[in-house]
Order: sequence, then structure tokens, then C-alpha cells
Amino acid sequence: MHEFNAEVEALAQEVLEYSLIRLKTDPPLDGPKTPEELYALAGNTITPEGLGGPAAMELFKEVLAKACISTDHPRYLAFIPSAPSEYANLFDLVVGASALYGGSWLEGAGAVFAENQALRWISDLAGLPQSAGGVFVQGGTIGNLSALVAARSHFREQRSGVTKWVVAASAEAHSSIKSAASVMDIDVLLIEPDEHGSLQGSKCGEVIDQYHAANPTHQVFALVATAGTTNLGIIDHLSSVGDAAHDRGIWFHVDGAYGLAGLCAPQVRPLFVGVEKADSLIVDPHKWLFAPFDACALIYRNPEIGKKAHTQHAAYLDTLEDDGEWNPSDYAIHLTRRARGLPFWFSLAAHGTNEYADAVEATMEMARTAATMIRNHPNLELVAEPQLSVVAFTRIGWNAAQYQQWSDKLLEDQIGFVTPSAHHGQPILRFAIVNPWTKESDLEAILNTL
Repeated sequence: MHEFNAEVEALAQEVLEYSLIRLKTDPPLDGPKTPEELYALAGNTITPEGLGGPAAMELFKEVLAKACISTDHPRYLAFIPSAPSEYANLFDLVVGASALYGGSWLEGAGAVFAENQALRWISDLAGLPQSAGGVFVQGGTIGNLSALVAARSHFREQRSGVTKWVVAASAEAHSSIKSAASVMDIDVLLIEPDEHGSLQGSKCGEVIDQYHAANPTHQVFALVATAGTTNLGIIDHLSSVGDAAHDRGIWFHVDGAYGLAGLCAPQVRPLFVGVEKADSLIVDPHKWLFAPFDACALIYRNPEIGKKAHTQHAAYLDTLEDDGEWNPSDYAIHLTRRARGLPFWFSLAAHGTNEYADAVEATMEMARTAATMIRNHPNLELVAEPQLSVVAFTRIGWNAAQYQQWSDKLLEDQIGFVTPSAHHGQPILRFAIVNPWTKESDLEAILNTL
């Protein structure tokens, strides 16, 4: 391995130049290639002698990077995109170059302090008590899993004779809830939302009570509400769902991976009333809070419950067990972790919370503009008025195959990236608008192809 010599310095300059060009110019959309195509272009990149830094960098720039879709492109509207701010992206370079360890206070006190201030901002927006706290984990799947593991661990101490632990959630809940249940070897009790797709507390209480009556040795230990579904951006009725959970002594978890970012926008904050009742919640800054991949904020009302469930014990870790220090590794299913919340903290600290609110509100305004354009389009029908920044619609007369063909052609022509989804068993299209740089002209370019 090289020390920092002239060759490494030259490579550092090239990396910085590439990064600056990437930040200063409109990102390319690009797209995937087959393994055969990539091998033809790149060959075997791992060799005994090594390619050398300049050659490896050139290979990345000219071949590998171009086979990746740019999630920050203003016409990347599939799934839930990412649109990191320039400050966040630049500081991610600092985090990577600084060899920071974000698992313990002893090794990364400054980083942990900053991350905790960013978590505090989210906690305050949600109305959680000052004692609330948590950690940045990889993504929503790990966040949901870690919260549910903590909840079950807490209830195991209170209940004996339980033969099956169960988590209750909306039938529209994110796939990660079922994934977490599979990993934990527990059951999922799915509850149908109302006609608008929103989970209601009265229905939750009715279904859970009936389940317990029919299964006296089973225990629903957690009830999950969604604050902004991935597919349509629908917010469950958090207040009544929270009451249904707490009236039955059940953990209330809010999956706000996408939608809870809306808390920072005053115009929609009333939609999240009830989130303050959560025992745990998640929100992904890499979705709608302008941070780079990967960062999910997992926050507990009572962090001691999370710590008790997740702290790992070993002789070499004993030195870290100080009740006066905050060790992020103790609050989720991980041990080693990068300080993944720092780019978000830096961008938030540099820009200020007002600018964040303005950016989120701008994307919701663009979603309303998109809805108007769709209503006025002769071939399109709006599925529902957007609550947040997801706009779902259909192309009149098309089947699923035609939607996919259109999506493939749109990317092939480098116009945009919009993938089909489904609602009530029928194919739909959806715009997920989280990039403040998405303009009306971007939407028009895509809609003109329909």
C-alpha cells in the first residue's frame, strides 16, 4: 500500500476534480448494462499486479459510473430517489477521508455529539420528550427491525407463557415490516386500511382484540403505523392508531422512512398529529432530507429500552460500558458503524432548518403542479390527490406490459426514470418528487411521451 506520495496526491486531485464536476454540472441519467456488456468494457479488474490508481479511476469514470442510474437526476422519479445537497455530498468526502468511527463515544465523541444534535432536531419536530434519542442506521429496513427487536425484548420481560409474538401493521405497510417479522420468526397481523388507504385506530383495536380472544397464548407486542407510504404517500391516522396501541399496552412504532421528513414543512405538519405518541420512529434523511446514502434516523422515546436490547457484551467491549457516555452501537442491530449521520448534520447545520423547510415545501408544490398537469392530460387519470410528494396516475387503456415497455424506452432515450407500480391490483405510474431541482419542464418532458 502507498503512503501519501506524489502518485497518491495526483490521484487525490483527480478524485476531487471528478467530484466537483459531478456537483457543478447536471448529473447524467445513465443506465444499467448487462454483466456481459460490462465485462467486455471492463474485463477482470482484480489482478495480481493491480491496475494502478489512475487506470482504476478512469475505468470507474468511463465505464462503471455510466452503468449506474443517477438517483439525484431531476427526472429520476422512480422508487423514492435521493437528492443530497452539495454540502452533504462534500462532507461525505470528509467523513470517508477522516477514518471516523461512529460506534462509541470514546472513539468518536465529536461525531456522535453532532449526530445526536441532528437526531434531536427530528425528535423535537415529532414532539418527543427531551429524553428521546437513538442512532443513524443503514436504512429503513434496519431501523424498523431494530425498533421491533427492542419492543419484543421489552415485552418478553413483562409476559410469560407467550407461544407466538406478533406485530400488527397495515396491509399497506412497507415490505420491510414483513422482512423484519421473517428475521425475528414472528407473525404479522395485517389490518385493512380505510377506503383512502389510511390505517385507523378503531379498526386496529377491533382486529387486535379479536386476534387475542382467538389466540390467548399469542401476543401482539407492537403496532406499526406508516407516515407516508412509499407507493402513494398516504399517512395513517397516527393519533388514533397510537391510542389503540397504548390502550392495550402495545408498543407504537411509526415507519416514516419517506414521509416523516414532511414534519419540517409547516403546511403539512398537522397531517402527522399523533407521531408524538410513538415509542419509536424512523425517518430516512437519504430520501427527503437531502442526505447521501445511507442514513436512517432511528429514535426511541425511551432509549434505555433500545440499549438494553442491543448492547453487545464482550471482554474487549467492557471499557466502553460507561453510563455517562452515548455509544451509538448500543441502539440498533450493528456494532461497527460509520458516522453516517454526519453529512446530514453538516448540511442541516450549514443551511439551517428554514432552508430545509423551504426545500421540502418546494417539492410538494411541484407534486401539486404534476397533479394538475396529469388532470389536464387527455390520456392520463390521477389515482389520488397527493398528500405529500408522491403523484400516482394511470395511462388510459394500457396494460402492465405497455407500462414496462414505456418505462424501458424512457430510460433508453435518457428522458427520465419512472417505473411502473400497482394499486389495488392495477398497474399505475408514479412520480416520487423529492429533488428540489425537479422543474415543471422535467415533468413536461416525461408526460409528453404519454
